[in-house]
Amino acid sequence: MLNIIQPMTISEFWEFAQLPENRDKRWELINGMPIEKGRDGDMAPSSKMNSVIAVKIARFLDEYAEKHHLGYVSGADGGYRVGDNVFQPDAGYISKARADGLVGGVLENAPDLAVEVVSSYDKEIYVFEKARSYLLADTTMVWLIFPENRTVYVCTLASEHRLMVDRYERHMTLSGGDILPDFSLQIARIFPDESE
Repeated sequence: MLNIIQPMTISEFWEFAQLPENRDKRWELINGMPIEKGRDGDMAPSSKMNSVIAVKIARFLDEYAEKHHLGYVSGADGGYRVGDNVFQPDAGYISKARADGLVGGVLENAPDLAVEVVSSYDKEIYVFEKARSYLLADTTMVWLIFPENRTVYVCTLASEHRLMVDRYERHMTLSGGDILPDFSLQIARIFPDESE
């Protein structure tokens, strides 16, 4: 007998994630299936380095957004509706207008900027496909941070929904583009000195 599992809707996913046994766990909804971060191979917990990098980036973004009264920055447990999925970027920025307030669980719009700190076990094809999913759901820019080689790939959507990727190295500076005007961040500042 064939057992067919029906994909979850986002509202069903939110109810599922709020169950007492699930409340203290991190979940993403990917293609209708709830995936617990930290349980399967693609969603293992962040390394110490990745976690520190994510917090550093969130701090820089939050200081800028707060100073200019533009929007909100979320951490790794902030959920965003991305098409039919719910993703939890390591850091995300969303304008106040697109956030539509902070009441409720999952933000109903994709972030304006999504930041994913890539782990050594992540499959690159999956990482870039996830970036494309964000962009197709109206995210303007995705920063993919690769700690092992201290590079950042800035992903945007080109014409005909093609993924455009620019590589930034440690000596370069990231820009906030149109969503974070005049924001700049030296890439070297997001990578901690491992000798500390």
